Amino acid sequence: MAEEDGVLTDLNPDPAAGANGADTQPSAGIIAQYVRDLSVENPNAPDVYQWTDQPQIDLQLNIGANKVNDEIHEIELKVVVTASGEKGKFYLIELSYGALAGIRNVPEDQTHAFLYAEAPRLLFPFARRVIADATRDAGFPPFIMDPVDFGALYQQRIAQVAQEQQAGGAAAPAGPDSGNA
Repeated sequence: MAEEDGVLTDLNPDPAAGANGADTQPSAGIIAQYVRDLSVENPNAPDVYQWTDQPQIDLQLNIGANKVNDEIHEIELKVVVTASGEKGKFYLIELSYGALAGIRNVPEDQTHAFLYAEAPRLLFPFARRVIADATRDAGFPPFIMDPVDFGALYQQRIAQVAQEQQAGGAAAPAGPDSGNA
């Protein structure tokens, strides 16, 4: 603190700033998001539009993360939707929805939770819209995915990995790839 004309002024207003002005506050957020890959298959068109049976939907979600550099990670939310009936497939949609996340000064355990639970939660509404648009554009009613509790899936996967390790398994927690949801 310095005093100028009887007024105290703070020469270093951010108590978390380092000696060289480096920001040491923890921060995490989405920098950019994008469709990495999208595949829409309608293998039985035009016959499928005359089928009367209701399709059975198989939905699979998978989460992955890769370190780009010390402060940036890429998150990938993979969604596979298969609609099948008695006569065959109605459609197959595969989406790889990606994002770049900036993470600075966050402990490793919290970084892992952000990458595999919080970031997918933030990306999900956008991936859901892409899937809905893809099914509509393929000529079917839009498929609207139900909300997913990525925090619960993350906790479940962490508990599963811990159980496997206690049972003598050598599974390393590379991520809670949620598999089927």
